[in-house]
Amino acid sequence: MTTSLDRSSASAPEPRSDAGSRFPVDFLWGVATSAYQIEGAAFEDGRTASIWDTFSRVPGAVHAGDNGDVACDHYHRMPEDVDLIAGLGVDSYRFSLSWPRIQPGGRGAVNQRGIAFYDRLVDRLLERGVLPWVTLYHWDLPQELEDAGGWPARDTAYRFADFAEIAMNRLGDRVRWWTTLNEPWCSAVLGYDTGRHAPGRQDFGDSMAAVHHLLLGHGLATQRLREAAPEPIQVGITLNTTHALPATDSDADRAAARRADGFGTRIYTDPLVLGSYPTDVVDELSARGVHLPVQHGDLSVIAQPLDFLGVNYYTSHYFSGTAEDDSGVEATADGVALTRLVPQGYPVTAMDWEITPFGLTGMLTRLGADYPGIPLYVTENGAAFDDAPDQDGEVEDADRTAYFAEHIEAVAAARDAGTDVRGYFAWSLLDNFEWSYGYDKRFGIVHVDYETQKRTVKQSGRWFRDNIRRSRQG
Repeated sequence: MTTSLDRSSASAPEPRSDAGSRFPVDFLWGVATSAYQIEGAAFEDGRTASIWDTFSRVPGAVHAGDNGDVACDHYHRMPEDVDLIAGLGVDSYRFSLSWPRIQPGGRGAVNQRGIAFYDRLVDRLLERGVLPWVTLYHWDLPQELEDAGGWPARDTAYRFADFAEIAMNRLGDRVRWWTTLNEPWCSAVLGYDTGRHAPGRQDFGDSMAAVHHLLLGHGLATQRLREAAPEPIQVGITLNTTHALPATDSDADRAAARRADGFGTRIYTDPLVLGSYPTDVVDELSARGVHLPVQHGDLSVIAQPLDFLGVNYYTSHYFSGTAEDDSGVEATADGVALTRLVPQGYPVTAMDWEITPFGLTGMLTRLGADYPGIPLYVTENGAAFDDAPDQDGEVEDADRTAYFAEHIEAVAAARDAGTDVRGYFAWSLLDNFEWSYGYDKRFGIVHVDYETQKRTVKQSGRWFRDNIRRSRQG
């Protein structure tokens, strides 16, 4: 397949103050969160441990030893948080279900007290005129399933399908939008290869097995959702596709970018849409002595028709296939070919991620061209910056506001180019537990004082609200 791995989109669009007015009135605007990052109540009402509860207690695994035991206390403050969401004027709220809260241990009976929380959440959203958008899995695998092998084990895919059916049976009369997995790349690679995320394992072969079983779980869950749905639903998956660009026009750098694209994007999108893994990726895995554990019929299960594809975007990456130069950047060899990241000198966020809004345009247009006919939604986009209330209690985060303005403009540019992008969710509603960074990084458009749990809408949140109003004026 021909892909858009070039530098043709490498000039950022000029920010526009009227970005919202460039979208149709039916464009979907939303905010997003995930269960472990905001809910807290980690061991209340029957919830058992997830892999993040375990991993966050490993010394040195998470900044400052932070964990999600309390987080934003959303479990107890849900009604006021929904009122906050409604006050931002969004159309939809994307949230995830805590698997160990609903089905402790990942098997067996439903925990009625746990799933009742999501009953109340969905009802409250609908009462306030906000569309619930459910993500089934945002990284909080029940610890018992990890103990049984985790995502590298095939059985986990079937347990996930059971969980999907449980969720549909309880919420399907009111929820129409369902995302199976959030960013399977993170679950597989950061969880089982680099060990930077839960469960903290470091085995490349296991991580590739996890890739396949996550995708298989998606396909099985999609089948179960559609079979159990009482009314027509929309089912998709959310990927953090890698916008991989060559650092130069050299053959080596183009090859490095294609390899990064293969392992960051096409290993997911090709089986999901085309029903096959990319040949170049399979060949490279074979050269490393690794084989995806594909069984007969798996690929047809994975390639269930997608009603939408969610795209999470934060930055672009430039890759080189040559040895380290004078920049001081450490080269990374993986045993087959050299692929290293090359910073471009763009401004960065508090995560040290370069701010590259043009990459969002490029990623969306590329996906629209390579996999036509599938509506796209930007299911996460946002930035961490160091911000705090001023003496008047306000949070004037001009840098985050500019980030949103530039990236929403980038979505408009993709639409102008003919790409079928139908919605945009800001990440995140609240400052929250940022995985291995703990509470050190803030992505929220609403500031959270973790000592008092006071919520304060930031400048970026007010701008986002006003942008939505402009879009509805046509």
